[in-house]
Amino acid sequence: MDDPPLQKIAISGPTLASLIQRFSTAPSAVDGLLFGHVTPLPLTLSDDSSSSSADPALLATVTGFLCSPSFYDSSGAVLPAALRPHSSLLGWFSGRRRSPIRPSMREFSVSTSLSSLSQFASRIESSDSPSLFPPCVFLLLASPHSDHSHVHTHEYRAFQFRAGARRFEPRSVDVVNIGPAFRGHYGAFSPSSRLPALDCGLRGSPMSDGGDEERLGRMRQAAKDQREMDGCAEGFDVGRLGRMMGSEARSYTEGLEELYQKMLVKIENLTGLVEKSSAKVLEQESHNRKLKHKILRSAASE
Repeated sequence: MDDPPLQKIAISGPTLASLIQRFSTAPSAVDGLLFGHVTPLPLTLSDDSSSSSADPALLATVTGFLCSPSFYDSSGAVLPAALRPHSSLLGWFSGRRRSPIRPSMREFSVSTSLSSLSQFASRIESSDSPSLFPPCVFLLLASPHSDHSHVHTHEYRAFQFRAGARRFEPRSVDVVNIGPAFRGHYGAFSPSSRLPALDCGLRGSPMSDGGDEERLGRMRQAAKDQREMDGCAEGFDVGRLGRMMGSEARSYTEGLEELYQKMLVKIENLTGLVEKSSAKVLEQESHNRKLKHKILRSAASE
């Protein structure tokens, strides 16, 4: 039975950037393993019966990689002992400089050997029937023949190695988080911050006119807000936050810079306290070690 076909391969922007950076900074060619998962794509309705297929459309998503040049021998045979069993192994990658971006005979041998190892096949997620997907994804990175010192160009292509047909089939690559197609992913974005949820609207001073209970409540709330503010930026007046919002915020850039400066000072103070406490812990451990040796020596002498 032939391997289930992939419709496309997806990889996140940071993962691809990290992979290209590892390739560009390596002194020579790089090889490694690709990890991720395989999921079926939603079915699309069509009146054309000839376009329907019994095999579901699959998407392979690359979530990580590992540079490992020693997982195959000189003939291209994969060494199973060099691979720890991993349920998310999708395939492997190869990066080489100044070479055409097409698989070589060595890469054909490695892909043939790797895809035949059924113990490293991964389960297709969200599938109605339990089925396995072999590690047959191959990502090839290359740099062009012409080398410009001021311009760095990197090319990449993705393939699925079909063991039954014994050939590489090119697959399209979707880079997640890049391009207008992924702007909708941020529609439900909700910011999070360590700053307290303060009411920075226009309101009077805590000592303004009002009943005694109302004035006392405002004073307590102002004191509570100031304590929360001091936890992030000690010494910054919480009342100044209201002037940094709305149409007047443009004229208070210096106040915003002061807020950030006080937050940095708070972080530096906490860092200093952590360093001092770590030094005391090390000093106490050294003292305990000396006492332990002294007790052992005295017990041995008796």
